[in-house]
Amino acid sequence: MVGGGQLARMTHQAAIALGQGLRVLAARADDPAAQVSADVVLGEHTDLDALRAVAVGASVLTFDHEHVPQEHLATLVAEGVTVLPPPGALLHAQDKLVMRRRLSELGVPVPPFAVVRSVTDVHEFGDVHGWPCVLKAVRGGYDGRGVWVLDRDGVAEVVDAQLAAGTPLMVEQRVDFARELAAVVARSPFGQGAAWPVVQTVQRDGTCALVLAPAPDLHPDLAEAAEQLALRIAAELGVVGVLAVELFETRSSGSGPGRLVVNELAMRPHNSGHWSIEGARTSQFEQHLRAVLDYPLGDTSTTAPAVVMANVLGAPDAPVMTLDERAHHLFARLPEAKLHLYGKGERPGRKLGHVTVLGDEVTEVAERAERAAHWMSHAEWTDGWDPHA
Repeated sequence: MVGGGQLARMTHQAAIALGQGLRVLAARADDPAAQVSADVVLGEHTDLDALRAVAVGASVLTFDHEHVPQEHLATLVAEGVTVLPPPGALLHAQDKLVMRRRLSELGVPVPPFAVVRSVTDVHEFGDVHGWPCVLKAVRGGYDGRGVWVLDRDGVAEVVDAQLAAGTPLMVEQRVDFARELAAVVARSPFGQGAAWPVVQTVQRDGTCALVLAPAPDLHPDLAEAAEQLALRIAAELGVVGVLAVELFETRSSGSGPGRLVVNELAMRPHNSGHWSIEGARTSQFEQHLRAVLDYPLGDTSTTAPAVVMANVLGAPDAPVMTLDERAHHLFARLPEAKLHLYGKGERPGRKLGHVTVLGDEVTEVAERAERAAHWMSHAEWTDGWDPHA
């Protein structure tokens, strides 16, 4: 697996149960996956020799992130390495413009978009499609980075700076959405597909804070449409492994449901699927391995009526209390909470881990999950609870 982050760390845990060894290409020895994997190659994903080293003798080369240069992937394939998802599919998760154009050709609903080569391009687009509009870096953005919501007066400063830095840009219409959803699916080389229930994601400051599974009060027709859309995209693009399709649910204009608009694609395990470790019969990490190894795919049904995953995000000021001591208090108060820590140092907004809670009613489960995650981030209970009182 190329990349040593938390996705590789959790994939390694799934690999153990399958009797597989996961070799990791990590940038540093203290990366989350490098801390737990027995077989680690230290190097950068932009270094062809490092990629060759991690691929030697491997059944398949797969990814913790999408940033490996296409020219390196083409070289590896030419040298006989099995790369999954294939480079031609992965390109659609690397390049937002390529993705938008291909999905448009397939008739998949996406926001109106245009290439940006100058400030004038954005002004003309916004005047036609409405303000504010959304400016995006074509490559490399994630967790809110590389995305700017701009009014007409703010365009010149951002566009000129990004173009001067050599950042390829595109502009999109801002979607008036009711909420954000994610349809996570998997596909094998044999062509088998499997879909988890569609989830609702809650973003704060550009970062996913909460995932509700299944998405509450989602119209059954829209849920079915989202799953089928994601499976169709996986098949049309030739994806092998896990595919996450981030979606907008637009506001309903009448008594029926809104409609779906595709926002982003990710071709790897995804933050919106972490709930599946405890909340589904087959986790996204096990499923990704099953898919790239061409095993039959696993059951994706949920293990509880409501599952909520809350990210543990670094507080503005790291608490004096250690993470280990915070975990002690968390388990004492909420023994049902399942905690996953990624082995990262604390800094503001950083994904340090996640907490998953299962139950019968989504509102109550979400309250417990958020309370647990806030405690792990800030060492304070949101309801003022004092274990010594």
